[in-house]
Amino acid sequence: MSLTSVTLLVLVPLVAGSLLVGASALTTAYARRFGEAGGQALTFVLRNVLGLPLVFVGAIWAWRSPSAWLIATNLLMSVVGWILVAAGALVFVVGHVHIGSPAGRPTMRDPLVRGGLYAYVRHPIYAGSLALILGLALLHPTATFLLAAALGAAWLMVQARIEENDLTQRLPEYREYIKQVPRFVPRLGRRGR
Repeated sequence: MSLTSVTLLVLVPLVAGSLLVGASALTTAYARRFGEAGGQALTFVLRNVLGLPLVFVGAIWAWRSPSAWLIATNLLMSVVGWILVAAGALVFVVGHVHIGSPAGRPTMRDPLVRGGLYAYVRHPIYAGSLALILGLALLHPTATFLLAAALGAAWLMVQARIEENDLTQRLPEYREYIKQVPRFVPRLGRRGR
């Protein structure tokens, strides 16, 4: 099997999983169509049962795929990579703790979370994921993994916008929150209100 074939095969679970996770962010539309419980169940299945496992399989497959190293790693790259992985994972976990169950099971009645990391960025889980992806790319800069990382990072940015569209429908106060708090990178010296 050629490198191109392997790379293309790796993209299948990554793209399919990303699309399913993206579809899971349509909580309002699903609740209108299937009722609140049906919408919540569909969101949960799309994200947690189908989408995220496919993304993880694709990421692991990209990491393990035989592929040319595009950059020779060195100690500095490794140290920075591990720092980004650790910091990203910490932000990812803390973001989940702050938001609680709505991260995996959003409903029409979810409150707007503005405390903790959400006072500084609207999407700390995605910000942590972006840092983690960048760190992993520094640790393993093969052609296949860098392509997978680039697709994953691009998709997180798209996913954030899809979720924001849904959140503005579910939570009227979210429009004001958008004006006050940046999407991924906190403003230096200023905290969202």
